[in-house]
Amino acid sequence: MNVINPNFYSFWLNEKPASILSGGRSSMKSSVISLKLVTDFLDDNKGNVICLRKVGKYLSTSVYEQIKWAIYMLGVENEFRFMVSPLKIVHKRTGTAFYFYGVDDPLKLKSAKIAVGYVMALWFEELAEFEGVEDIDTVEDTFIREDIGDKEVKVYYSYNPPRNPYDWVNEWRDEKANDDDYFLHHSTYLEDEKGFLSNQLIRKIEKYKENDPDYWEWMYAGKVIGLGDMVYNMNHFHWIDELPGDDDLLLIDTAIDSGYQTSATTYLAFGLTKRLNVILLDTYYYSPANKATKKAPSEFSQDLNAFVRQQKERYAKHTDQQTIDSAEGALRNQYFKDYGVRLHPIAKRKKVNMIENVQDLLAQGRFFMLNTNNNQIFYEEHKKYQWDADTLESDDPKVIKENDHTCDAFQYFVNDNLQKLQLKM
Repeated sequence: MNVINPNFYSFWLNEKPASILSGGRSSMKSSVISLKLVTDFLDDNKGNVICLRKVGKYLSTSVYEQIKWAIYMLGVENEFRFMVSPLKIVHKRTGTAFYFYGVDDPLKLKSAKIAVGYVMALWFEELAEFEGVEDIDTVEDTFIREDIGDKEVKVYYSYNPPRNPYDWVNEWRDEKANDDDYFLHHSTYLEDEKGFLSNQLIRKIEKYKENDPDYWEWMYAGKVIGLGDMVYNMNHFHWIDELPGDDDLLLIDTAIDSGYQTSATTYLAFGLTKRLNVILLDTYYYSPANKATKKAPSEFSQDLNAFVRQQKERYAKHTDQQTIDSAEGALRNQYFKDYGVRLHPIAKRKKVNMIENVQDLLAQGRFFMLNTNNNQIFYEEHKKYQWDADTLESDDPKVIKENDHTCDAFQYFVNDNLQKLQLKM
C-alpha cells in the first residue's frame, strides 16, 4: 500500500467483480489498476490477465508499458519474460501471462486462446474509446464464459470522462451507480498525497487551469462539463508576425482536405519547433463555387506539389508527414502517379474524439499562426466552427458541415501526429 495514494484504498480493498475508475488525466488510476493486477496475478498460479484498448496500435506504448512498470515497481521483473511479437508478458515459472489485445473488431477476439490456466481479470483501458456497450459486452462474454469454480473474473474499466453528458460511457457509468456488482471510483491529480507527480507536471497542469479553466475542469478534474455551441476557444489561436528567433523550426507537415466539384480543397503547412510548438505556416484554399470549369485531380496534384515545394524552399526544412482524408482516393493516386509520394490516409475516429486532441494542443498554448493573407481563411473558418445543437444530446455529437475544410485538415494533422506532438494516445 506504500505505492498507492490513500484515495485508492477503497478501490484496492473492494471485492466487487467489476470496478469503474474514472478521473482526470494524471490521476494515477491506470497505475493503481496495473499494480492491483500484478499483485493478484502473483497470488494465482493459474490466472491470466487480458488488457484491452480499442485501437490495437496503442497497446505497446500504453497498457503493455503500464503493466511492465508495475512489475518493476514490485521488484519481480526477473520472474517474467517480456515479449513483443506477440505482445505478451509471460511468467517464467507458471507459463501464465498478461495478454494484450486491440478491439478494433470485437468479434475477432472470440478465437483468442489462453495457453495455460484461465482468465482471472480483464482491463478495459481508455474505455471511452470503445464504440459502446455492445463492444465491451462482446469482449467480456468471450472471456468470462468459462466456469472457474468459486472464482469470478474481475473486470476493470478506466477512462477520462468525455465532455458530453450523453456520451454512452457517461450514461453507462451512471446506470451502474446502483448495481451491487460494480464499484465506482473517481480520482484527480489533486489527491496525490505521496508526491508521485513531478513539480514540472504540476506546473504544466496549473498552466492549463490558468489558460482555459473549462478545459482544465474536464481534462484534469475529470468533470463532465458539456460541449457548448462553439467548438474551439479562439483565445488559443495566436497570431505571430514572424517565426520566433529562439525556437527553431524542425520540420514541416502538411494536411489535406479535398472537395473537388462540390466543396473547397485546402492544403495546410504546419511547422514543428524545438519547443514542440506548432505554427501554421501557409494555407492553400480553392473553392469551386461559381466556377464553370472545376479543377481536376491532376491539377490539384500539381498545386499540392508546388505548395510543398514552396514550403521547403522558403524554410529550408524537410517535409515529414503528409496527411489526407482516408476517404480521398483520387488525389492520393494521382499524386503518387505524378511524384512517387504516398500521402498518408488518416485513421479517422469519432469527430468529437478528433476535436478533443486539437483542443488539447490549443489549451497547452502551443499553437500559432503566421499573420498572412493566406492564413486568414483558416482563422475565419475556425471562428465559425460550431456543434450541431440538434445532436448535442446524443452520444455522437456532430459539427455543422459548412465552411469547415481547414477545420477538418487541422484535425487530420493533429490526429495523425499524436506521438510527435506529445499528445494523449
